[in-house]
Amino acid sequence: MSTIHTPSFVLPPVEDATAAAHALGLACETLRIEAEAILTLQHRVQGSDAASFSQAISLLLHCEGRVVVSGIGKSGHIARKIAATFASTGTPSFFVHPAEAAHGDLGMVTRQDVFVAISYSGEASELMSILPTVKRLGVKLIAMTGNPDSSLANLCDVHLSIQVDKEACPLNLAPTASTTVTLALGDALAVAVLDARGFREEDFARSHPGGILGRRLLTHVRDVMRTGDAIPRVAPETTLIAALLEITEKGMAMTAIVDPEQNIIGVFTDGDLRRLMEKTHNFSQVTIADVMRPNPHSIRPEQLAVEAVEIMETYRINQLLVADDSGKLVGALHIHDLTRAKVI
Repeated sequence: MSTIHTPSFVLPPVEDATAAAHALGLACETLRIEAEAILTLQHRVQGSDAASFSQAISLLLHCEGRVVVSGIGKSGHIARKIAATFASTGTPSFFVHPAEAAHGDLGMVTRQDVFVAISYSGEASELMSILPTVKRLGVKLIAMTGNPDSSLANLCDVHLSIQVDKEACPLNLAPTASTTVTLALGDALAVAVLDARGFREEDFARSHPGGILGRRLLTHVRDVMRTGDAIPRVAPETTLIAALLEITEKGMAMTAIVDPEQNIIGVFTDGDLRRLMEKTHNFSQVTIADVMRPNPHSIRPEQLAVEAVEIMETYRINQLLVADDSGKLVGALHIHDLTRAKVI
C-alpha cells in the first residue's frame, strides 16, 4: 500500500520572521506619518492657509489660458500628475520641465496662463532660473513649497505650504510625506475648481471616451439595441409554438407581443416557459396572449445604456424592450449586448 504524505507547514527561521515583522511595522509607520501629514495639511487649509487657498482657486478659475505646472525631481513627477488631473477635470493644463523650459519650452507659456511651481525647498535652481522670465510675462504664479521664507515663496503671487514635520523615510531624507502632501493639495485644488466650474460626470466622460466611465455615460440605448428584423416580436393571437420558434430564431430568449401598430402589449421569456411547463405540457391550443406577461418593463432609446443595466439589475431580468414615447416597439436589449458594449 502506498503511503500518503501530507506536507507540513514549516515556520520561517526566527531571523526571517523578525525581519518580516520589522518591515511590516515600518510600512505601517510610513502610512501613519503620511496620513498625519495630510490631516495637518487639512487643518492648515481650513485655518492659516485658507486665504491663500482661496486666492489660488480664484486665480485658477479666472485663468484665460492654461494652468502650467512645473517641478524638478520627485516634485516634477507630482507636478505631472497634478497637471493631468486638472486637464481631465475641465481645466486646460500641461506640465513643463523646468530644464527644458530654459531651452525653449518656455515659449509654450503665455500671459494668459497661471504657473504652478512646486519645490519643497523653494530653492530649486532649475525652477528659479526660469521664473523671473515667467513673471516678466505677467503670468500669475502659485508656489507650493515647504519653506515660506524661500526664494520661490517670496517671488510668487500665492504661496501654498506643503511643509511636513518629517518624511516617512526613516532617514528623513527621501521625499515621501512631502510628496504625498503635495499630491493631495493638488487634488484639493483640482476638485475645488471643478466643482466651482460646474464640472459634472458627463463632462468627465467626454474627456475619457475610451474609459469605462466614458462608455457608461456616453453610450445610449439606441447605440446598442437590436432593431428591425432582429427584434423578436409576435402578434397576440400567435400560437405558443410559433412564438417559441420566433424566440429560438432571434436568439434573445424572449419575444415581445405587439398589436398591428407595434404598440407593446406584453413579453414572454424562456423563464416564463419553464414556469408554464410546471403547470402543463399541452401547448397545442395555447396562444401567446394567454401566457404573456402584460405591461413589461421598457426603456426609451435616448436613455443611457447604464440606465438599462439598472433596470435589469433591479428587476432581475436579462432582456429589456425599447419603446418610443408613444409606447411603440423600436428595439430590444439583451444583457449580453450591454456586456459586449462594455457598459457593464
